[in-house]
Amino acid sequence: MRNRWFATVALALLFCGLFVVRGAAPETQPRRIEITAKRFSFDPAELTLKKGKPVVLVLKSVDVAHGLRFRELGVDMKVGKGATSEVQFTPQKTGDFVGHCSVFCGGGHGSMKLMLHVVE
Repeated sequence: MRNRWFATVALALLFCGLFVVRGAAPETQPRRIEITAKRFSFDPAELTLKKGKPVVLVLKSVDVAHGLRFRELGVDMKVGKGATSEVQFTPQKTGDFVGHCSVFCGGGHGSMKLMLHVVE
């Protein structure tokens, strides 16, 4: 009877230890976000990120060359026609930031924007 009690307690402690270790593990991979650029929009048109959490922005073009620039965050990427480009960064300040297409892509180029919200 006593051995069974010790075995039960040992198993309970083992399971508790596994859950504590698993819950405490840091995130090792940055969040990947795919963005499609086409005349004259980004999809998605709005993103929300967490301050201090690394992300990889993956920009895909389906028609012509495009770019995506967030001046305040130091992000500037370009992608060729039918290609993919990516950039990793970690937002260090909160707020709302407007990204613009940084490669002239036609008559509606000036309206091509992506809204980025960085929250705590």
